[in-house]
Amino acid sequence: MRWLESPAALAEALKELAPALAAYPIVVRESRDEDDPVWWSASAVVGERYVAKYAWSEPAALRLAHEIAMLDALPIPHLPEVVASSTDPVLLVTRVVPGRALFDIVDSVDLDDAGRQLAHFLSELHSAATLAGVEASVGALRPASLPPVSTDVLRERFVQWTLPEQRPAVLAWCDWADEVLATPGPTVLVHGDLHGGNQIWDGDQLRAVVDFETAGLAEAEYDLRCFPGTGPGVELLTATQRHYDHLTGRRLSMPRVMAWHLRTVLSDALWRSEAGVPLPDGRTPPAWIDDLTDRFAALGINPL
Repeated sequence: MRWLESPAALAEALKELAPALAAYPIVVRESRDEDDPVWWSASAVVGERYVAKYAWSEPAALRLAHEIAMLDALPIPHLPEVVASSTDPVLLVTRVVPGRALFDIVDSVDLDDAGRQLAHFLSELHSAATLAGVEASVGALRPASLPPVSTDVLRERFVQWTLPEQRPAVLAWCDWADEVLATPGPTVLVHGDLHGGNQIWDGDQLRAVVDFETAGLAEAEYDLRCFPGTGPGVELLTATQRHYDHLTGRRLSMPRVMAWHLRTVLSDALWRSEAGVPLPDGRTPPAWIDDLTDRFAALGINPL
């Protein structure tokens, strides 16, 4: 497997992999400025019609190669159309999907219908047949990569970013999450990072789910860990759960979803705060603690 030496090598790689696209203008999207080579990857829009994903380190290239393999093996709808792909060099080119991220339109769509569409996608992804087919193609899958940090880390390092009066609740939440997740649930194939930015919607229709770099094995509830913070209240989460349960005949555990959500939200707030990176909504960790309190209350869950 070969990866690019730098972002500047993208044009030459396109000439090698997809000569028909090499003449198009390339607009590189801003990438994260990280010291960790696992993040040395980015994407570019080619001729306003294609998206090229590439990497310039081995860890990032391995993640992208995994996504290439997953897109080739997955037999489900709502995947981006692969135009060209290669692991020598590691490069993935997909057709641009017209639309907007769910984050941008969630306040204007029917959340019950959005939940229905997401439940259909998840029921296909999480099915035993999908997992069997993918593993027959790519081999045995590993756990979904880059999980949220442990509750031990949150107890030790996150509490300093909260208000003193919030700290007992945060520590109690961590104890509760440990208890809820103490016994692993049945594993399925999960996307692994199904936040609103990885969903492309055209009006009120789900068009594509992107970024399968972290896909792997986890319990079904893990894939809904970002839903409680998407949109007003928790309606998208409860709608997705309701339709998912009906489609699959399996009942998702809301406490398990919220235990993963708690760890995910606090992990995100922790690394951003320690790195001096603003939280996505420009607010503070104490405000996010208040949000979590409201979500637990709306779902009738008492983690204290």
